[in-house]
Amino acid sequence: MLISTFARAATRQARVAASAMGGVRNLNLHEYQSAQIMKESGVNVPFGIAAHTVEDAVKAAAEIGDEQVVIKSQILAGGRGLGKFTNGLQGGVHIIDTKDVKEYAEKMLGGTLVTKQSGAAGKPVNTVLLAKKMDLAKEFYFAIFMDRASGGPLIIACSEGGTSIEDLAESSPEKIIKVPVNITTGPTDEQIETVVNGLGVSGDKESA
Repeated sequence: MLISTFARAATRQARVAASAMGGVRNLNLHEYQSAQIMKESGVNVPFGIAAHTVEDAVKAAAEIGDEQVVIKSQILAGGRGLGKFTNGLQGGVHIIDTKDVKEYAEKMLGGTLVTKQSGAAGKPVNTVLLAKKMDLAKEFYFAIFMDRASGGPLIIACSEGGTSIEDLAESSPEKIIKVPVNITTGPTDEQIETVVNGLGVSGDKESA
């Protein structure tokens, strides 16, 4: 099951980090780094290439080879899609024509992106992720946080996913699934079943 694989891979990485640092858990990963960990653990992720320069971004888009690509700012803060750069560019995530990658990369790389979670000063964008554009049938929200209250991972999931999960949590908190996970043993089958059922996944759960 995809969610099972992802959840266990994430908690396994958290355990490794905790062990390596003597029980102090400080783990900050950008999206492209997390995607690589999930890919190595057998989770399907959209094809993407991280770029640190404008030239690398153009090459990455060419390697993807489609007419359109997704270009995504890599910062350690949520709300990127609805954020704004201090140079005036609206949004830290864009679906664009491949021919426009150079223009967008020049505006994004080296810029400062301000989001709901970044603080007023914003965060510098030193990396962008060029990703293959996907045709979405349905969008879910799924994340694993390190929760201070429980001292371990906390699965957050919602069947109505999207970029405004914080707003949904305020207006309809009952739609948000929260499952604390033991950092040593990982998620149980019962916990994974709770998440799957809460997301409203239909069809064959084993191949979801």
